[in-house]
Amino acid sequence: MDIIKTAIPGALIIEPKSFDDSRGFFMEIFRADRYAAGGIARTFVQDNFSRSVRGTLRGLHFQNPKPQGKLVTVLRGAVLDVAVDVRIGSPTFGRHVAVQLDDDTRRQFWIPRGLAHGFIVRTEFADLFYKCDEVYSPADEMVLRWDDPSLGIDWGCDAPVLSARDGNGRSLAQLDGLLPRFEPA
Repeated sequence: MDIIKTAIPGALIIEPKSFDDSRGFFMEIFRADRYAAGGIARTFVQDNFSRSVRGTLRGLHFQNPKPQGKLVTVLRGAVLDVAVDVRIGSPTFGRHVAVQLDDDTRRQFWIPRGLAHGFIVRTEFADLFYKCDEVYSPADEMVLRWDDPSLGIDWGCDAPVLSARDGNGRSLAQLDGLLPRFEPA
């Protein structure tokens, strides 16, 4: 597998090896020893699966004080997957990384703890599978506003399909005091 570093240290794009032939393909979605060697030495405690229709934007979500690291894979379709560094004191605070994930390239995106995560669906629908290194905690989840001008994210859509909760997300400035702290590795 190949690992590509991004502008946010710790956020990684993974290109797993795929073995294709006339029958289809085979690939490992996760193997602990290989991912640990690549810098993702986490114990995963929860797997999630979601299906969303074209134009759906989910996010930007994060948990504090029980942050989650997420290994995201698109099983079918295509999304623009986005991670925003919301860790107070981080040298990349407020910056984001946007990655195209789809079932053709089979890329994965590792989003470390302390980053907000969201995606927008670019195909008729998309199936996402993601491994988390902390369980979901509704009491600790917060929503960063998807269109916060201070973030400068180009979602490629001005009127996405949003849940009420995601539509009422707060700006980065409004979340001051609720954000996780940066912990250097």
